[in-house]
Amino acid sequence: MIIPPNNLYNPIMHLIEDINNVFKKDPAARSWLEVLLLYPGLQALWLHRIAHFFYTLNLYFIARLISHIARFLTGIEIHPGAKIGRRFFIDHGMGVVIGETAEIGDDVLIYKGVVLGGTSLEKKKRHPTLGNNVVIGTNAIVLGAIKLGDNSRVGAGSVLLQDIPANSTAVGVPARIGVGFSATELQALEHNKLPDPIADAIRFVMQENEKLEERLKRVESKEGIKTIIDEYLAEKKKEIETEFK
Repeated sequence: MIIPPNNLYNPIMHLIEDINNVFKKDPAARSWLEVLLLYPGLQALWLHRIAHFFYTLNLYFIARLISHIARFLTGIEIHPGAKIGRRFFIDHGMGVVIGETAEIGDDVLIYKGVVLGGTSLEKKKRHPTLGNNVVIGTNAIVLGAIKLGDNSRVGAGSVLLQDIPANSTAVGVPARIGVGFSATELQALEHNKLPDPIADAIRFVMQENEKLEERLKRVESKEGIKTIIDEYLAEKKKEIETEFK
């Protein structure tokens, strides 16, 4: 077996690597034939590589025609100008949109409905740059010329508008950074364990409020002051505590 140098582009090796990557990242994959014929994310990636080749030759019409055909066949729209690394996987894929100046690193995983969009009408860098091993959840929207660090994650349904560092997780609308994840947790893809920075902030405020209430009770006790408890507010407070604790 002849192994070409690492810097030599070998289409066959890339095709095999892409197929193996599907088996690695999707437990539903059963056979090579199934992956070849029935995985739109893989088909969209291969067609994009052809379109990108023509794009680099300034044959823009041919490049856009190929990407348009890919969109019709797969439901995935990747602009031929986008730069995509190795072992990129789009799971399911319907509704995915990747803009012209987007840059995607190696081992990136994105799900259905993800948008890597632009926020400017000027002809400049206006789409996101994704590092290596980034995971973007279903229907998440990432806008602008922002950077997502290596091993970062974006929770499903989030709208990310600013840079996030490596090994961090952003969730919400607009997305905020929560607690980072280890490499093992990233690999496990346990999306139900995403952080909730809004809930964290509410819990912090509630803890501070409890401290203030306790201090106020002590002052009232010393001064002989009696206060009437608003039963409605007390009941609502219990509901909030149950939800966020």
